[in-house]
Amino acid sequence: MLITVLILVAAAAFFVSGKFRSDIVALCSLLALLIFQILTPEEALSGFSNQVVIMMIGLFVVGGAIFQTGLAKMISSKILKLAGKSELKLFLLVMLVTGGIGAFVSNTGTVALMLPIVVSLAHNAGMSPSRLLMPLAFASSMGGMMTLIGTPPNLIIQDTLTGAGYGELSFFSFLPVGLICLATGIIVLWPLSKIFLSKNEKKADAKRSGKTLAQLAHEYSLSENLFRLRAPENSSITGQTVQALDLRRRYKLNILEIRRGETAQHRFLKTVTQELASADTVINPGDVLYVTGSEDGVGRFAEDYRMEMLDSHISEEAAYAGKTLAFYDIGIAEIVLMPSSNMINQSIKEAGFRDSFNVNVLGIRRKQEYILHELGDVKMHSGDVLLVQGTWPDIARLSKEDTQWVVLGQPLEEAARVTLDYKAPVAALIMILMVVMMVFDFIPVAPVTAVMIAGVLMVLTGCFRNVEAAYKTINWETIVLFAAMLPMSLALEKTGVSGVIAGALTGGLGDLGPVAVLAGVYFTASLMTMFISNTVTAVLMAPIALQSAVQLGVSPVPFLFAVTVAASMCFASPFSTPPNALVMPAGQYTFMDYVKVGLPLQIIMGIVMVAVLPLLFPFG
Repeated sequence: MLITVLILVAAAAFFVSGKFRSDIVALCSLLALLIFQILTPEEALSGFSNQVVIMMIGLFVVGGAIFQTGLAKMISSKILKLAGKSELKLFLLVMLVTGGIGAFVSNTGTVALMLPIVVSLAHNAGMSPSRLLMPLAFASSMGGMMTLIGTPPNLIIQDTLTGAGYGELSFFSFLPVGLICLATGIIVLWPLSKIFLSKNEKKADAKRSGKTLAQLAHEYSLSENLFRLRAPENSSITGQTVQALDLRRRYKLNILEIRRGETAQHRFLKTVTQELASADTVINPGDVLYVTGSEDGVGRFAEDYRMEMLDSHISEEAAYAGKTLAFYDIGIAEIVLMPSSNMINQSIKEAGFRDSFNVNVLGIRRKQEYILHELGDVKMHSGDVLLVQGTWPDIARLSKEDTQWVVLGQPLEEAARVTLDYKAPVAALIMILMVVMMVFDFIPVAPVTAVMIAGVLMVLTGCFRNVEAAYKTINWETIVLFAAMLPMSLALEKTGVSGVIAGALTGGLGDLGPVAVLAGVYFTASLMTMFISNTVTAVLMAPIALQSAVQLGVSPVPFLFAVTVAASMCFASPFSTPPNALVMPAGQYTFMDYVKVGLPLQIIMGIVMVAVLPLLFPFG
């Protein structure tokens, strides 16, 4: 027993110090429990097969897909319209929406749904995500107190009361308690988040260097010089190759890309294929050509080949985008020519960018001048900045030619930020399907299964560029931290530490009256759930609370509610609940951030509940 307590204390000390990564501290604690034979290997590794941990992995993937498809940005923009420019309104909306969802969906699932939306919301509002993500995690737990199914401890106290012959609680018996929890959380968290969670506000922007893709497109006036033409079924262009069209010589036009939609039987499963217009590319019916050049040249080309011109006022269902270049498969980047480059004084045509590197040159920035038309004959000078276009792998290969040029900025990082917005309806459909499977009991699918199904569907339906992109969304530090700390609760239970603490704290308060015992039960459960899961805390504390009430001759209902609230309202530790762990990497939080914000909230919540529970559920 003593060794278990020492390991727990040492782990807590290292977490607080922040000198070592939290996942390494958790693994070392787990190894110590193994070395001293407090846990068997099977018990120690049980956390890595725990369904909550597996669910967290799946939810990282689902959340990544919501981000990657731009669905998060779409939803956040609508919320932002409601909030306007008020940070307080934004904070209230996040808390209320999260609490409302958390009443019917598991708190882990609620955070997974809301996390990408809130991160996008914060960026759009010019706020640091850290200001909103910890309140998001806490609000999901508060929302779980509103209904019987909101959190596992609610079901545990229901089972305890029923087993003892005190009748069943209704689905909304918890609603008054949940509403008070949420109101308390909003009042306390608003000042705490402003004071303690504002320090990270400049971190995200500081890491970003180089121009965004949108900035590059605007700087080189790509949209202003860009025209879109669709090839109808009856157009004489269909079946011809780009080389046969000879657009550069005949019309002084340059085809930047060809976009074609491969639409399955259902419109939600449509995909977009982008192709660079190589010489042997064949034009198919329905293809949309993105060309640059003069309006007169484009008009003559469209008339000669009976092409349909698309302007910015037309909703382009077939091209899946507005009158701008999209960067799903094809991107842009700037390269600056080195003085040692053998391309100096060569023309763009002679340099053979297309043949040698499979990229187009869209523009040249020479000092303060931008050269955007008839680039083929322009001779390159030392220091010229060339805007090139190609597939993302081809752009990545440009950085290897370091004797010829230097690639500016971080184009591949910018590529990772590009959203596959034409997949947003698919991601929304999968997300709704996951929520429905988790909410309704008549669907015979466990929550962890629903999350796994959703994660796999996100990959199979193309909501990620590739499988590797899906794996990259998983934050393994958080997963290892949580999985390694789960067996600690088993060790505390196995060695009798939990029972000793609970018995000692509640047993000594019997002579002080029911309110004192209620406070003892609440704060004992609150202390325990900082180190073991809320479910285990509820299982251990529910019979102690029931027995305490019986010995005092009062109703056990307020005592059992104290157990479930205390077990669920744990905010002072990142590994006490999955929501706390899920937001840790995205919010760039340290262990001490949870202590500074979560501990005062946890204490205030306890004081409020000890005062309110006897009023809602009288002792008599």
